Amino acid sequence: MNETSSRALLEKLIGFATVSRDSNLEMIAFIRDYLGEHGVECELFYNDERTKANLFATIGPRDRGGIVLSGHTDVVPVDGQAWTVEPFRLSEKQGRLYGRGTADMKGFLASVLAAVPMFVERELRLPVHLAFSYDEEVGCLGVRPMLAELEKRPHKPVLCLIGEPTELKPVLGHKGKLAMRCHVKGAACHSAYAPYGVNAIQYAARLINRLEVIGEQLAQPQHHDERFDPPFSTVQAGMIKGGRALNIVPEECEFDFEVRALPGFDAHQVADDLKTYAEAELLPRMRAVKPDTGIRLQALSAYPGLATPPESEAARLLTRLCGSDEYGTVAFGTEGGLFDQAGIPAVVCGPGSMDQGHKPDEFVTVEQLHACDAMLKRLADYLSLTDA
Repeated sequence: MNETSSRALLEKLIGFATVSRDSNLEMIAFIRDYLGEHGVECELFYNDERTKANLFATIGPRDRGGIVLSGHTDVVPVDGQAWTVEPFRLSEKQGRLYGRGTADMKGFLASVLAAVPMFVERELRLPVHLAFSYDEEVGCLGVRPMLAELEKRPHKPVLCLIGEPTELKPVLGHKGKLAMRCHVKGAACHSAYAPYGVNAIQYAARLINRLEVIGEQLAQPQHHDERFDPPFSTVQAGMIKGGRALNIVPEECEFDFEVRALPGFDAHQVADDLKTYAEAELLPRMRAVKPDTGIRLQALSAYPGLATPPESEAARLLTRLCGSDEYGTVAFGTEGGLFDQAGIPAVVCGPGSMDQGHKPDEFVTVEQLHACDAMLKRLADYLSLTDA
């Protein structure tokens, strides 16, 4: 490849429609070949179906820790969104680069890849690792088998930089997430005889009302952490379906809910509370009418929150790279909590803003992309210093 600018590479990456429901292998193959052209070997970690893969590569010495540059390759769908530009072809207008994933987060990946020749040319005292994952957008799923392998290795990285869009402001924390599905099995009958059936929708409504009560309790001032917005853990039901006809008492209903949990709060407490309420208050009433009715909770996905201490070495290095110690938090989740659980301190800093992420006409500015290039240049300088 002749052109290795971050913009040229972003154009290539946007051309791969790596929506989470589809394969990312074409994009991974492109990145693998690009790294190979610069003499960098990489490892691929496939999913069970071998339709998707994580990519991990190391530049520099392999007998010590180093810095991980982490990003996800998948993007959210464009279905039903009113785009005015082609979402999977990069376009530029008034200093903005448009396309699905430009902000979240192929802009960062492009800057990292553009920096590869620089990292290769330097005599690095510490290695830089590239960790590109799949299925982040559906619960940080793909990175887990890669992390499981890294945990077995003797030289653990000293820092992971997650390049999610923060407008290149230093971020040390975010909430965790638990996504659950609740299945309610009632008993159907003609609506004229409703008391002889068990209305699954109405019992689901009681459960949803219970979630609202739990959410109000979590919002009490004693549970606040003012570093976050909103400053408390939140609960919300987002999807529901049930019933077949108005004149039939519904036999089935299911709804999905999520908990966005402050670091240090176990989101499973919400599910446990809901289960206790169901067993104590609802199931006895349901089974008094029909013994084979039930309520079942199913975990869909989860990832932990992140709260890297501001006095940590990881935070100090982030200050060096960003030129700012005005640490913040973000409302969205990242893979940072999983890296932290694996013993690799994590921070978040990347080009663009999540205000544009997941929306039609998503963009990152050219200025932000160049600023990310400059940040990676500072990282290369740091990794090259003999007295750092």
